[in-house]
Amino acid sequence: MPAVIVDCAIYRDGRRTERPDDFSEALDEARASPEAFLWIGLHEPTEQEFERVHVEFGLHPLAVEDALRAHQRPKLEVYDDSLFAVLKPIVYEPESDTVSADELMVFIGDSFVVTVRHGEGAPLAAVRRRLEADPEVLKHGPTAVLYAVSDAVVDHYMDVAAELQVDLEELEAQVFAPSGGNSKNTAARIYTFKRQVLEFRRATGPLAVPMARLAGAGVPFVHEHAQPFFRDVADHLTRANEQVEGLDRLLSDILAAHLAQMGVRQNDDMRKISAWAAMAAVPTMVAGVYGMNFDHMPELHWAWTYPAVVALMGCAVFGLHRLFKRRGWL
Repeated sequence: MPAVIVDCAIYRDGRRTERPDDFSEALDEARASPEAFLWIGLHEPTEQEFERVHVEFGLHPLAVEDALRAHQRPKLEVYDDSLFAVLKPIVYEPESDTVSADELMVFIGDSFVVTVRHGEGAPLAAVRRRLEADPEVLKHGPTAVLYAVSDAVVDHYMDVAAELQVDLEELEAQVFAPSGGNSKNTAARIYTFKRQVLEFRRATGPLAVPMARLAGAGVPFVHEHAQPFFRDVADHLTRANEQVEGLDRLLSDILAAHLAQMGVRQNDDMRKISAWAAMAAVPTMVAGVYGMNFDHMPELHWAWTYPAVVALMGCAVFGLHRLFKRRGWL
């Protein structure tokens, strides 16, 4: 069990007091004091490793099942003895310009917080340090932890959205560059980018309803004075969702413009091919007529027939070239 426990501490009046060896005894101690609560952080526990936490904290079996299996949508569930929230932190890899989503589950009760982390994209050490440096916030108990975790996840959404906006501007410049549309991989790059944005939307979109509930009244285990703070998180989430939706619309427009651009280029190529084929057909036709070698043909035995025919073909090709050039086919 200690291998999956990232951190475990008792907080009294907003200050960290100790790291207990046995979280079961620490929970009893926290429940004995109204100003104290226990915060235990777990990383990818197995069913056997989580069994003791499940029993000691009295967590609901359905919430435990979701926490162990992961692959959940962001949500907020209210049970008799605890509140269960699912968040999906986003991981952005600048080297490959890829987006992936991890999962973070938060259980809060009367005197405890249990965080379960899946993946490496949601380290809570920084959140814990920031809270420990601000006892005025941390003294509000488990509600303060839920707010700080939610705020950190949503603020990172804003950072990732800004990074994706920069990548989109670079992609847009490549697509509409004079030679950018000729790349065979342009459509594939746009589609790949769109999949990254879709992964982002799966994390941010469903979280709007849980944040709206936390910003309202009547949610158990959430202090009423925390509502303005959750409203601030919900506002930031709305901005992040608007940015993601804007990215998705721009990508759809860029893809449509790229396909239209490719269609125009193909039409130009077909017109050029048709123009050159027409210019090649005229001398071919004349040469075919004069290559039939009949005895009784007009001008067959004239001394100037050959240069006249060559001149005729040259004039015909030149005239067609001028005509197609004037119409923009060449």
